[in-house]
Amino acid sequence: MKLKTIIILSSLFLLSAISLFPQQEFVIRIQEGMPTIPLAIPKFIVHGATADLISSSETLHEVFSADMKYSRVFKPLPKKHYSYIKPIDPGNIRFYDWESISAKLLMVGEISKGEGNTVIFSGKVYDVKSERYIFGKRYTVEQGLLRLAAHRMSNEMMKIYGEPEIFTTKIIYVSNRDGNDEIYMMDYDGHNQTRLTFNKVKDYMPAWATDGRSFAYTSYRFTKASLFIFNPFDGTHIEVQSERTNWASSFSPDGKKLAFSSTIAENNSEIFVCDSNGKKIKRITFNKSVDTAPSWSPTSRQIAFTSDRSGRPHIYIMDAEGSNTRRVSFGGTYHDGPAWSPDGDRLAYVSRVDQIFDIYILNLRTQNISKLTESFARNESPCWSPDGRHLIISSNRSGKIQLYTIDYDGTNVMQLTFQGDNKLPDWSRK
Repeated sequence: MKLKTIIILSSLFLLSAISLFPQQEFVIRIQEGMPTIPLAIPKFIVHGATADLISSSETLHEVFSADMKYSRVFKPLPKKHYSYIKPIDPGNIRFYDWESISAKLLMVGEISKGEGNTVIFSGKVYDVKSERYIFGKRYTVEQGLLRLAAHRMSNEMMKIYGEPEIFTTKIIYVSNRDGNDEIYMMDYDGHNQTRLTFNKVKDYMPAWATDGRSFAYTSYRFTKASLFIFNPFDGTHIEVQSERTNWASSFSPDGKKLAFSSTIAENNSEIFVCDSNGKKIKRITFNKSVDTAPSWSPTSRQIAFTSDRSGRPHIYIMDAEGSNTRRVSFGGTYHDGPAWSPDGDRLAYVSRVDQIFDIYILNLRTQNISKLTESFARNESPCWSPDGRHLIISSNRSGKIQLYTIDYDGTNVMQLTFQGDNKLPDWSRK
């Protein structure tokens, strides 16, 4: 299957030794250090107000506002605040009005008709107190790509403040909504859910490549768990390993390596590393226990993984070539599925306590552990957003297994999938 590359035409207006010690498990609350920035987003101005343009404006405003709220960097002002001041006039902005309702930044959006079936969307951002123009963007976009245009504008907001661009990232996952476990892709907010594999066999455990153009996954197309790399944009497949059982792949952030679990050398699972193109496979763990679920550190110099070498599954860290292995999870009866945060300071993982599966976060610097989920459900498969402020998990809290995003402090839970069972998500870095 091939996916068309989506392009939005845009022009710029103006751009003014982690020490790891055994720790006792306890629950703390993580507090975010920096306050959010109050942002005014009045209704976008529509030039030539046809029904289609008004609808387009509402979509763009809704998506951009939702992105800003989700960011945890910006704080959109409540809609009721706008009723206290006069409507926005782009040619004569009364900054003292916006300062009176505690806005620090002001986003002025304008919508007009473009050629054919296109809409012209422009946005300008101002610092309210200094009455300074910060930056602006202009997009010419087809009607079907309005959400993408709004996400692109949201990314520009993040870039100006030195934050990762997360709003055009994608999530891949496994779903059986069409009767068979296949790989699907969706936007970070759950929109545009698209099926990517059509193999008529079970496909599992997708893992994005660093460039966001391809992914590795396990498929039973040869009646056994074989590992492939698939580029859905050009339809190319690379077979990495089809002997024995292969799963739980993970690309290194530097884009050079792919780690995965396999039984090709022993009857038990060990961890292997190969080049990102699937070549030069090398075994890096050597013991009689099960080693699985590798997760690279942001520097690509270390790998976290699950092993039962101590008798029960726990989280370990080793150097990228397999040396200097040390255990980092203690207590409990079951720890699995480590996911390394983008800042390198935290590991999210699954822990089972009294037959309940919840997500925990280990701070590798302080050794403190926080419990992320609190529900009588099976919460699994944590994966971080590129900015480290959010995670996506699978949970059966609603009955079926669905995907949810949750902020790193346990707040702002948002369900993304609703059809069939959905599991094993991976969040792209770009």
